[in-house]
Amino acid sequence: MELTAIIVSYNVKYYLAQCITSLYKARPDIEIVVMDNNSHDGTEEYIHKIFSQEYGTSLHFISNKENIGFGRGNNRALKEAHGRYILFINPDTFVSEDSLSACLAFLHSHPDAGIIGTRMLNINGTFARESRRGVPMPMTSFYKLCGLASLFPNSPIFGKYYMQHLDATQVCKIDIVSGAFMMISKALLERYGAFDEDFFMYGEDIELSFRIMKQHYQNYYIPTRILHYKGESTNKASRKYINDFYMAMLIFFRKHHPHARLLYPIIYISVYLLSFKATLAQWFVRMRNRLGLGQNSHARYLFCGSEKMLSQARVISSEASLDSTFEAARGASPSEILSSITEEKIPTYIVFDMDTFTYADILEAFDATGKTNLMIGTHYPALGLVLTNEDTFTLNIQDND
Repeated sequence: MELTAIIVSYNVKYYLAQCITSLYKARPDIEIVVMDNNSHDGTEEYIHKIFSQEYGTSLHFISNKENIGFGRGNNRALKEAHGRYILFINPDTFVSEDSLSACLAFLHSHPDAGIIGTRMLNINGTFARESRRGVPMPMTSFYKLCGLASLFPNSPIFGKYYMQHLDATQVCKIDIVSGAFMMISKALLERYGAFDEDFFMYGEDIELSFRIMKQHYQNYYIPTRILHYKGESTNKASRKYINDFYMAMLIFFRKHHPHARLLYPIIYISVYLLSFKATLAQWFVRMRNRLGLGQNSHARYLFCGSEKMLSQARVISSEASLDSTFEAARGASPSEILSSITEEKIPTYIVFDMDTFTYADILEAFDATGKTNLMIGTHYPALGLVLTNEDTFTLNIQDND
C-alpha cells in the first residue's frame, strides 16, 4: 500500500464526502481512514451509503464516543493505516487530480524530505498564506501579534510567520506545514512520533513540523493546488479561536522554547487585547445588522454543467429560494467561464457540475482569475448535492428522477 489518507471529521458529512471523492479521483488505489469525533449528523450512515463499494475495504470508518480532538484522532487512526506514506487531511478540503502524485513523486526523489505541504487556495481562488509558515519563535510570534507581520508581509524578518518573501509558485523549503494537508512517510512517524496529544485543536501541526525538522529533515512546499474551505469548523476572527490558538502557542513555547519565559506575559497581554478586539468587532457587526446598516451579503449563484445537473439545480434553487442563473457547459472550460463573467460587487458562486469538470481545472481557473467576488461551488448530480463554503443544499434524487 503506497498511500493512506487520514481524515478526522466532526459534523461535516457533506464536505467529508467531497474530500473522499476527490481523493479517490486523484488516487484510486488510496486507503482512507476516517476518524469520526462523535458526530451527530449521521456522518457514518451517509458515508457508508455513498461509498458502499469501498466501505470496509479501502475506506475504513472509526467512530468515537466522544470528541478526542485533532491530534489524538489522527494518532488513533494512524494505527489502522497500511500505507508507506501518510496524508493527514482536513475534511473541508478537496484536492486536484494530480496533487497526490506530485507530492509522492517529490517524496520519492528527495530523501531529505520530512513533511510535504501544498498550495492551498481560499474559496475565491486567492492564495491561503498559511500554506507556508515559519517556526513560531518568540520574536516571530511577537511580530505577528503586534501587527508588524501585517505591515511588512514580505519581509524575511517581520513577515517570517507566513514566509511571504518566498515565491508561492515554486517548490521551496519551509518550516511549518499546515495540518489541513500534511504528507509524510509512515517510517518517520514511527521513528519520531506523530501528533503531540497535549494539543487539542490547534498547534499540533506546528509542533510535529518543528520536531521533524529537529531530526534534520526538511519540510517542503509544493505548488500543487488544493482547496481549503477553512470555514466549516472555525471562525478565525472569533474570540474563542484567538484564545485557543494562542494558548496552543504557549504550550509550544513551553515545550520547545523554555528560555523565553520573559515573553509569556507579553503573549498573554496580546491574546487578551486581540480577544477584546474580536469581541468588540463582533458586537459592532451585530449592532450594525440590527440597525439595518450592514452590507447586503446575499450571494448569487451561476450553475454550469450538463442538462441533468441544470435540471437538479433549478429544483434546488427553487426550494432554497436562491438567486440563480443557469448555463449549459457546451464544452467551455472553467477558465473560459470565469473570463466571460463581468466583475460585480455582489458575491457570486460559480457552481460547477463535478461530472463535467475536474477539480484541477476549477482550481487552476480560480487561481488565475483575480476576480475575488467569484467563489467556488460544486454540484454532484449523483448525490443531489451542492456545496459552497457557507451552505449545503441537497435534493432527494429519487424524487427528482
